[in-house]
Amino acid sequence: MIFEAMTVGSYYSNCYIVASDSTKEAAIIDPGADFSKIDQKIIELGLNPKMIILTHAHGDHICAVKELIEKYNAKVCIHEIDALALSDSKINFSKVLFGKDISIDADVKLKDGDVLELGDLKLEIIHTPGHTKGGICIKVGNIMMTGDTLFNNSIGRTDFPGGSFEEIIDSIQEKIFKYDEDIIIYPGHNSPSTIKSEKLSNPFVN
Repeated sequence: MIFEAMTVGSYYSNCYIVASDSTKEAAIIDPGADFSKIDQKIIELGLNPKMIILTHAHGDHICAVKELIEKYNAKVCIHEIDALALSDSKINFSKVLFGKDISIDADVKLKDGDVLELGDLKLEIIHTPGHTKGGICIKVGNIMMTGDTLFNNSIGRTDFPGGSFEEIIDSIQEKIFKYDEDIIIYPGHNSPSTIKSEKLSNPFVN
């Protein structure tokens, strides 16, 4: 598996690239900004982006999506509940945050338990509402990209429309913490952690 992480945009969002070693087919996770930076890495690694997977529809995670679609014709995947927000710049805050009218129609509307395939890789979709109603985590191998659900020693904000503190805690405890403790989590902002570390020290869930 090829895995790359980079921080993009003024909100320091994490963008991840996951690709198959054998086929070079890639998924771009949360391309929040800096298309040229993401594209340079794609070219450097010789990858063929097949899909763009969004953990949720907030503007700081979607700003480079249109440019990636235009260059690579990659399919945009998001949970079915957040698909409406993706298509409305007022709901996804892109207009407010960046002055950009980002309105995108999803190609694939995901559900909990869906599995996306990239060559020999299988990407498991885990519906984790709380930050948004359609927030997801993406597990592949021993890593999990947790979007704005679970951070290193913190959790995502729940004061936006569709947010719920009760739901995000339930998502973390019932959906994420059921996986092996040695799984590395790669959040939507800040540094990686592990499920074990979050179980032991995250003040919001202990």
